[in-house]
Amino acid sequence: MNREEIFDFVENEFGVLPEYLWAKFPSYAVLRNNTSKKWFALIGSVELKKLGINKEGRADVMVIKEDPIMIGTLIHQKGFYPAYHMNKEHWISVCLDGSVTDEVICNMLHTAHEMAF
Repeated sequence: MNREEIFDFVENEFGVLPEYLWAKFPSYAVLRNNTSKKWFALIGSVELKKLGINKEGRADVMVIKEDPIMIGTLIHQKGFYPAYHMNKEHWISVCLDGSVTDEVICNMLHTAHEMAF
């Protein structure tokens, strides 16, 4: 999934629209639970080196809330990285380059949205 597909998914599933909170970072969008107002995901464009990838360039990344036990498992799989700029115990980065299936991303969004209540 790319960022627009994720935005369509969360709008259809949860009635959530992306919020752009920072003028300095116009590509960063927060996804927030409408009831609790807590964040459950953040999508932005990140330098690959900030993810620990030894390449030049940027990638769209979703930083998403996740169960710490699942983070321990996911972090060893392709497309998953330690949370960029968030608590690494409760958040994980997902590279939106096609390396993680749409099904996995959708399941993670459901989990994250529930965790944000």
